[in-house]
Amino acid sequence: MTSNPISLVCVVLWTAVAVAAPAVANTEMQNLWDDPEFQKQFLGTYGVNAEIEPRVTAVEREQMEKLIKLLASDLKAAQAQLERLAKPDASAVFDFTLGNVYFQQNMLTNAAAAYRQAISKFPSFQRAHKNLAIISIRLGDFPQAIRSFTRMIELGGGDGLSFGLLGLAYLQTGEFLSAESAYRNAILLQPENLDWRLGLARSLFRQQKYHEAAQLCEELIRRNPHRADFWLLQANAFIGMREARRAAENFELVRRLGGATVEMLNTLGDIYVNEGIWDMAANSYREALRLKPDQPATRPLRNVEVLAVRGAIAEARALLTELEQVIGNRLNDVEKKRALQLHARIAVAEGRGDDAVRVLQELVTLDPLDGEALLLLGQHYARQGDTERAMFYYERAQNLEKHEAEARLRRAQLLVSQAKYNEAVPLLRRAQELQPRESVARYLDQVERLARARR
Repeated sequence: MTSNPISLVCVVLWTAVAVAAPAVANTEMQNLWDDPEFQKQFLGTYGVNAEIEPRVTAVEREQMEKLIKLLASDLKAAQAQLERLAKPDASAVFDFTLGNVYFQQNMLTNAAAAYRQAISKFPSFQRAHKNLAIISIRLGDFPQAIRSFTRMIELGGGDGLSFGLLGLAYLQTGEFLSAESAYRNAILLQPENLDWRLGLARSLFRQQKYHEAAQLCEELIRRNPHRADFWLLQANAFIGMREARRAAENFELVRRLGGATVEMLNTLGDIYVNEGIWDMAANSYREALRLKPDQPATRPLRNVEVLAVRGAIAEARALLTELEQVIGNRLNDVEKKRALQLHARIAVAEGRGDDAVRVLQELVTLDPLDGEALLLLGQHYARQGDTERAMFYYERAQNLEKHEAEARLRRAQLLVSQAKYNEAVPLLRRAQELQPRESVARYLDQVERLARARR
């Protein structure tokens, strides 16, 4: 199945990880100061890797020793003291610690600036790169997050959280192959984290590796069958695999789980339309309309048109009526005109000629260049046997570039019904030049043979 008329539902992984990551990161920061091992390493008394951790002078060590207790009890006071200590010629440790204090108080922009200052003083400061990366994720600066995580990994770091968030950053910037690699590393280090598996599935999906994505979603669903986003992503993979019915089954499950979205319901309706199941298509479109009454009218109007074009007239009429009840007072002039056109199309299809003519005449009065209304009026009068009026409206439509091919075809059909084959041939030839169609080519061939036979 192609993406037209079905628009694929591709929800980018953000909320689950973006909510979880800050919690993990903040917990890590809050617990950091109570860790005796960290305090010793932080003060440089043992185990410091000089390649990735800045040293402190004896004086700076004394200052940090006094600061440790303050960090655990009064962040505001610690912040004020660190702001005084983090001078241009002071150790990067002060800037890094100040960044942590800002981070704990959710002063993200300030924290990022402090980490950048620490890195400018000590470019191989691994923990500063990591924290700047996490801050950048929180701020939505994904290119910076990629740079910082990558540098941290180059310096020998890289845990499951870092690789997972790096995968998220790559996913957000459209680097899907890199996202796949990062997520695979995250899964190796944190195999029980379902968000990393979901991120991997999304990166596979965005690379059009639909079969792999669907298989991975199957594993996710087995682990947690109540996660609507797992079913939804697998449904999108099924659509990519051109397995629309399997996608519809998933969408129905998402519906029951309470995870339906307007876009998903519209896509489900499109699937049912393609399968010829009009009542279920109309129900899906109707539910999409009710789910978000303040939505723009463009897609609901399109849904009515899809049903009408496919011959599901009763369903189209019911949906149009509900559309006008729900959002009719918000229709702009263009949308009102489109609704009138659909009313006319439905009236013509139901044989309500008088109603159709009334609506169509109203449309032509509003817009004399409404080619579709002119064509529908021509069709109406052609069915009524009023060839003169029909030809009048077809000729008016023919002067509009967008509708010229269809108007010429309609005129030719009217002439053929009158056995005027020679007059119909040039109209058909021009219509075929403007808009080549196999059906018109066959029809032109038949009319040309009839014209030759009359000579």
